Amino acid sequence: MNEPHKPRRPSFRDPAAMEALGEGIDPIAELHAAHETAAVLVHTGRAAHDPAVTARLVALVDEVGLDTLAEVWASRPARSLPGALWRLYLLREWVTGDPDGAAREYAAGVRFTEPNHAVAGAEPPGPQEVRRVADEILRGVFDGDVAVALERASAFCHVVSSGRADITEGTRAVLQAGRLQTMANDLAASARLWRAGELE
Repeated sequence: MNEPHKPRRPSFRDPAAMEALGEGIDPIAELHAAHETAAVLVHTGRAAHDPAVTARLVALVDEVGLDTLAEVWASRPARSLPGALWRLYLLREWVTGDPDGAAREYAAGVRFTEPNHAVAGAEPPGPQEVRRVADEILRGVFDGDVAVALERASAFCHVVSSGRADITEGTRAVLQAGRLQTMANDLAASARLWRAGELE
């Protein structure tokens, strides 16, 4: 099994980068940073009108690392591009941290939600595959259909939620399963918005 990618956390050399992502950030600047970096990552720079801006944003992603960007994305609405990336980031972190648990809950949930299992993939998408898709989207090298990727992530969440509710007892498990269902619904809605050209 490959070692999970650990984003670099070098010291900032560019004062503008520090100001853009440091404490005391201007809320409007944070909003723009969240949406612009998300667009650059997903579109791999092709969506930007100014190549110089795109180059600077891509360099910022490399310098800052995904952990810091995720902190910026977390404040955005669930059904926005940075909000969708944040949910994929959370999914990636969970799968990376507990691959056996993810696979076990997925396997337990398949019998309850065959349609979602079919969307997630003909073969059960193992933890490594889900992490790979999330990594590719987050790093801007994903060359497939973003809507399909979001739908597959949504389906994965639905199946895991059903499995978690079935094999784990207690109020906490029910609440966690409910949060996974909400994430699944948000990812599916984001996929629809992407297809309509409205996920920003």
